[in-house]
Amino acid sequence: MKKLSLIFAASLLASPLAQADVVVIGHPSGPDNIASNEVRDLYLNRSKALPDGQNAKPFELPEGDATRAEFHSKVTGRNDAQLKAFWSQQVFTGRGQPPEEAGNASAMKAQVASTPGAIGYIDSADVDDSVKVILTP
Repeated sequence: MKKLSLIFAASLLASPLAQADVVVIGHPSGPDNIASNEVRDLYLNRSKALPDGQNAKPFELPEGDATRAEFHSKVTGRNDAQLKAFWSQQVFTGRGQPPEEAGNASAMKAQVASTPGAIGYIDSADVDDSVKVILTP
């Protein structure tokens, strides 16, 4: 019993360390910051422009990705099933297309770094000089 309690306590202490925070990244020439509600509006097809007026190009990680789940939980308040239903309706009614998908964090950084007006999200541990952090939700 004592061993089980020790393992449980260790897992509680280790879990916050294992999960880093998600950050919203932008193209180096884009805005220096953005509000959470502006990011939500971009990812839910309510807005098409960044705060500085540039056309926005949001990128998305694949369905089932843990960073995607954390991002949408914090920013849009939706899970994968809700997002799938939302975008099915948007496409069916001709209102819009879902954000372009990046295969992983490295691909996300590369696409955001090479596309003016692009935004995306990655784990804060994956940030480098090729992109800039514009929001920590």
